[in-house]
Amino acid sequence: MVGIGPGPFAAMLLADLGADVIRIDRPGGNALQVAPPERDVLGRNRPSAAIDLKSDQGVDVVLGLIERADILIEGFRPGVMERLGLGPDVALERNPRLVYGRMTGWGQTGPLADRAGHDINYIAVSGGLDPIGRAGGPPQVPLNLLGDFAGGSMYLVTGVLAALTHARATGEGQVVDAAITDGVAHLMSMIVSMQQSGVWSPRRGENLLDTGAPFYDVYETSDGYWMSVGGLEPQFWYAMQEVFASVGLGDLPDRNDPKNWTELRATLRGWFLSRTQAEWTALFAETDACVAPVMPLEEAFEHPHNVARDTYVTEYGVTQPAPAPRFSVTETTIHRAPDRPGASTREALTDWGIEGVDDLIHNKVVVENQES
Repeated sequence: MVGIGPGPFAAMLLADLGADVIRIDRPGGNALQVAPPERDVLGRNRPSAAIDLKSDQGVDVVLGLIERADILIEGFRPGVMERLGLGPDVALERNPRLVYGRMTGWGQTGPLADRAGHDINYIAVSGGLDPIGRAGGPPQVPLNLLGDFAGGSMYLVTGVLAALTHARATGEGQVVDAAITDGVAHLMSMIVSMQQSGVWSPRRGENLLDTGAPFYDVYETSDGYWMSVGGLEPQFWYAMQEVFASVGLGDLPDRNDPKNWTELRATLRGWFLSRTQAEWTALFAETDACVAPVMPLEEAFEHPHNVARDTYVTEYGVTQPAPAPRFSVTETTIHRAPDRPGASTREALTDWGIEGVDDLIHNKVVVENQES
């Protein structure tokens, strides 16, 4: 069921991995479209069918698809699918083996369940936003990667695939309640462990992984680019020092004493500012120093490692991430460009065995070949 953000990404991931997925659009398309539909990577590898869910016939069409499906994914507020006549009770009665995946920010229950929200709100309440940032500064927003896609989509996909395994073993379907707040809290497990053990400061920018440590940070280069430094373990730290020594730079203060961290950070800042990003990248290229260039997105497409692995590919005129992960036997491909809403209504419904598609189109229960 079409939505924005984590639901479409989860559907894209499943389609990338080989699932036969139909995107159910509303006639007229989405209220919020982040990119032109034909360039919206989240819509790739699956056809779009536009169905009028305000009509009883339209609901019957979706129920017909549900009867044939392994998984349904929806991302509406709690109660919306029930009001449409497509809630879990109705769906599982039609198809007892169905995995009914529900993607929300707050979850199906709780005092915030019916409230609107976005990624930034979900990671704020779950505890994921406050620790991210530099000392003395505000929390820093990590795009919508942490909430929508990590805490949302990936947990939804994990949940529906686990439930599908159960359904195939037992014949019993079930509902998967994937809440972004739950997923983000789960992602925070290591940080929570450190906090509960008393080794994580509540003040951001004072810890090992939040730029508190000068050996886990980013440093500007002479041309205005940046290098990432991740020398947590001693052997990687020593490897970095060897590179500095090879170009005539001196010794660094003892990093094991936090009292030296201010001086150490200032020294590293000055050293990295002495050369360009390309020069530092070349110096560290053959080492285990855990130092790597911070690539602007448009330049990341051309980084040699990404090129060698085809991490980004250009398909259907759009540069986009390749399917992931990779398998030794099963091939994953981008085999279909993103559809405009309703562009494949006839094809998709016919392929899934829905009868009388021509009459449904004539009666405007379903709509095909929409231009927007």
